[in-house]
Amino acid sequence: MTLDKYDYALLELLQKNCQIPLRELSEAVHLSTASVQRRIQKLKDNGYIQANIAILDPNKLNQVITILVEVQADKTHMVDLQLLKDSFSGPEIQQCYYVTGEADFMLVLLVPNMQRFQEICDKLFHSNPNVKWFRTIVVLDRVKATLDVL
Repeated sequence: MTLDKYDYALLELLQKNCQIPLRELSEAVHLSTASVQRRIQKLKDNGYIQANIAILDPNKLNQVITILVEVQADKTHMVDLQLLKDSFSGPEIQQCYYVTGEADFMLVLLVPNMQRFQEICDKLFHSNPNVKWFRTIVVLDRVKATLDVL
């Protein structure tokens, strides 16, 4: 599928608010509602739109501490890395990236308190024989947090 200017315009609008009515989308991109509906379905079918989600306020849900964790693996064979990737995909991890540089992984966690973070450290890092070291950074302020692509 090749994207055109209408597809890009729709994607840009939908990543800001996936609940915009078709009528408003069609007015914004100057296409009929039927055309917009077909295009959105094609974008979903071809994997450009992966999910329609709600972005929750972590503070209102008592997930008040954001922590970045760098992790270096002891063994970097494919099987060992896949096991780490699997262990870093649990519900306590908001985001996980396999990265270049001194660390092998960068994790983003949201926790209600430091006690919960200590429990996660014990489970994911201290008791994992393939974690060579990990370093934590506590976020003081969420200056910008988005998953926007366009």
